[in-house]
Amino acid sequence: MAGGSFVDDTRGIKQYEGKVTAFVLITCFVAAMGGLLFGYDLGITGGVTSMDEFLIKFFPSVYKRMKDETHETSQYCKFDDQLLTLFTSSLYLAALVASFFAATITRMWGRKTSMFLGGLFFLIGALLNGLAVNIGMLIIGRLLLGFGVGFCNQSVPLYLSEMAPAKIRGALNIGFQMMITIGILMANLINYATAKHKNGWRVSLGVGAVPALLLCIGSLCLEETPNSLIERGEHERAKTMLKRIRGTENIDEEYQDMVDASEEASKVEHPWKNITQPEYRPQLTFVAFIPFFQQLTGINVIMFYAPVLFKILGFGDDASLMSAVISGGVNVVATLVSVFTVDKFGRRLLFLEGGSQMFICQVIIGIMIASKFGLTGQGSFTKGEADLLLFFICAYVAAFAWSWGPLGWLVPSEICALEVRPAGQAINVMVNMLFTFLIAQVFLTMLCHLKFGLFFFFAGFVAIMTIFIAMLLPETKNVPIEEMNRVWKSHWFWTKYVPDHVTAGGNDTKKIDP
Repeated sequence: MAGGSFVDDTRGIKQYEGKVTAFVLITCFVAAMGGLLFGYDLGITGGVTSMDEFLIKFFPSVYKRMKDETHETSQYCKFDDQLLTLFTSSLYLAALVASFFAATITRMWGRKTSMFLGGLFFLIGALLNGLAVNIGMLIIGRLLLGFGVGFCNQSVPLYLSEMAPAKIRGALNIGFQMMITIGILMANLINYATAKHKNGWRVSLGVGAVPALLLCIGSLCLEETPNSLIERGEHERAKTMLKRIRGTENIDEEYQDMVDASEEASKVEHPWKNITQPEYRPQLTFVAFIPFFQQLTGINVIMFYAPVLFKILGFGDDASLMSAVISGGVNVVATLVSVFTVDKFGRRLLFLEGGSQMFICQVIIGIMIASKFGLTGQGSFTKGEADLLLFFICAYVAAFAWSWGPLGWLVPSEICALEVRPAGQAINVMVNMLFTFLIAQVFLTMLCHLKFGLFFFFAGFVAIMTIFIAMLLPETKNVPIEEMNRVWKSHWFWTKYVPDHVTAGGNDTKKIDP
């Protein structure tokens, strides 16, 4: 049993000794609550912006167009208002800015400090939104929520990847996405419950303070990851923590690999500049393109504006909110599929199957809307047609929930070497937030001008990104983070960028029983 690792002969990848401990499961569950905040915000705004009282108070011109029965306004364009979309999208612009600061704080002060700050920003922002008396308070509250999202999205995936054993890293990391989907479902249920009540929108926005408070308290109780402790020179604490995480005393091999990786990382004076070097070309490509493609799946069309979209498509007020609840429930259940399969079947299979299913569903949705609304935007669905449309929207949501949804956060967080990991995760968050902001800001305008063609627009990107994954992404399941460079070195395309020295010396370990 000496040495603490064995070599996986099929790929030359080290595997470390250890078991899945209750401590790891509990800490990862608490950390993943950061996703609850992001999901709650994704789900809450669409329902709130479809509530009459909210629109009357803050966006009366939109309310007037929504109630227009003269057919002077196309059904596609009734919610097209830049100030209304700014209410939704301003959060993601703030998250983009916050990610610059969050990367530095995560590296210098640790992952749990960054999580606490994220929860604190979100708590103040949610209270401001719930108490808002004018658009200025709404936007300031949204900006603070954005800082919270930026800090949590930077720190939580890193924390989960570093705490989890390699063999279940995918499942535990997807806990973040699982919490996002639960947050979306909670938001949809709360919107449905409050829609008919006076000041119901205040309750919907203010309730976001509850998970934020839980994250603040939970983050104070969490232990820091061994990688972060080593990075900050606390070696004895790191060794003790690693033993506790793995449930074994035999952690010397893994610990030494962490120390070696940290020492290499400490030699890097400029991690942002370093990640642009040729040897990190694979990591830079995926931390930039995966979040870019994730937003261009069109999922945020559904998640941001589900009640608004369903209302535009002819569902009644209650029916639009209930349809959003149904699609949110599908999102949660389908994410469970990913939790139980990602470490068994791998990342590539889920990416490819999910992309194919999303493409088919989006084309069918586009055809159905085109056949009913055409270019004029006048028309409606029968109950049977509306139910069929909802089925394909749910099938699309399910495909995203077990593929691009969780993997869009998992893969970028696990592929970077320690010396570029904070910078890589920051790029992932920045690109994600930038395109989330852009999609949120222009979607209703795009719907007004592209009409049903918008769904074909997103379907085209889904086809491109599925081909991108098929050609360029190697399988990363069960690979320890410190061994990830071997994956790139063995790939037909990326091997020319990864120098030999970064994978040298890794095959001299003794083989032990797993």
